Amino acid sequence: MADLLLKNVRTPQGNAVDVRVRGGRIQQIGPTLNPDPAVAVEDGGAALLLPGLIEGHTHLDKTTWGSPWYVNEVGPALTDRIDNERAWRASTGHDAASHSRALALAFLREGTTRIRTHVDIDTDAGLRHLDGVQATQQELAGRVEIQTVAFPQSGLLARAGTAELLDQALAQGADVLGGLDPSAIDRDPARSLDVLFGLADKHGKPADIHLHEPGELGAFTLDLILDRAQALGMNGKVVISHAFCLGGIDAKRLDGLLKRLAALDVALLTTAPASRPVPSVRACREAGVTLFGGNDGIRDTWTPYGSPDMLARATLIGLRNDLRRDDEIEWAFDCVAGAAARACGFADYGLVPGARADLVLVDASCVAEAVVKRAPRRLVVSGGVIVARNGQDAIA
Repeated sequence: MADLLLKNVRTPQGNAVDVRVRGGRIQQIGPTLNPDPAVAVEDGGAALLLPGLIEGHTHLDKTTWGSPWYVNEVGPALTDRIDNERAWRASTGHDAASHSRALALAFLREGTTRIRTHVDIDTDAGLRHLDGVQATQQELAGRVEIQTVAFPQSGLLARAGTAELLDQALAQGADVLGGLDPSAIDRDPARSLDVLFGLADKHGKPADIHLHEPGELGAFTLDLILDRAQALGMNGKVVISHAFCLGGIDAKRLDGLLKRLAALDVALLTTAPASRPVPSVRACREAGVTLFGGNDGIRDTWTPYGSPDMLARATLIGLRNDLRRDDEIEWAFDCVAGAAARACGFADYGLVPGARADLVLVDASCVAEAVVKRAPRRLVVSGGVIVARNGQDAIA
């Protein structure tokens, strides 16, 4: 890995500093660091220095990024979207490897150096989609750190043989075990969660469960999830994605669930959609619950929306939560930075000595301005290597 001296940048706290990188890690941050004749020097032009951004929840395997426009005529129900997507991917031979690679590189150009992606595992496709994303994971290692979540998009119990495929996916190296709506989709939440957590325990893997279930139904399922996390000692190893129910229950019930989430260090993922109730950033922070952000799908058969720009997602989180003050907008930024690193277990993160040298330079005076104006990424450094300049690849 090449060494680098990044001169003349400003930290989020407003300090003018240089950054010395050795062996792909931050060695030193401070004013006026002396250059080494053998080390490349990059002038940051007084740009704002940010840590590498994090996409905490997407579906690289599903995207049509780089392909012709997909005409969406699918029905409104969740099951409509699931069935339509499975049929479309089978009929078109949609290639998870090439499409996941294209989208991962688009993320990188916008400063995202770490991604958690859910990958469909079902009885029609088997492990084909995982194979494709793992090929991307291996090819881009060192540039983008990708975590794969083995995700039963069609349900765990609803299609016989899915549990066995998830078992195989974890044995094949999937990093996290996913789940989906144990009550609404599987219609047997206790058994569904017993199977799911049994697999997580067998393989020693964390879990990340999609929970779209609304109101009290979702709260009931969430309690069951927390029961199992507590019984297995999986503190800090469970994420609840979406958790719409937390935006639609009474204050007393919400307070009790937030306390349980905090006590078990179970994190929440939000995409901050405008169309559904969502967990409150403010309430989660006050309760000590980690809340982080992601896009969900990006330009796929589910939705034409989404973008590989995590500052844009931070903007949406800020808007959805009515975050207006500069310090509050920094909360939204944290959802795609430090909070996402903690929740996903991305190690050695941040603008501190010893951390992996994932650095982003943006044209903004402060973090709040960077988020709100979605400041152009002047430079992206991943693992100490300059990988993008002004939105263009800097290496082959």
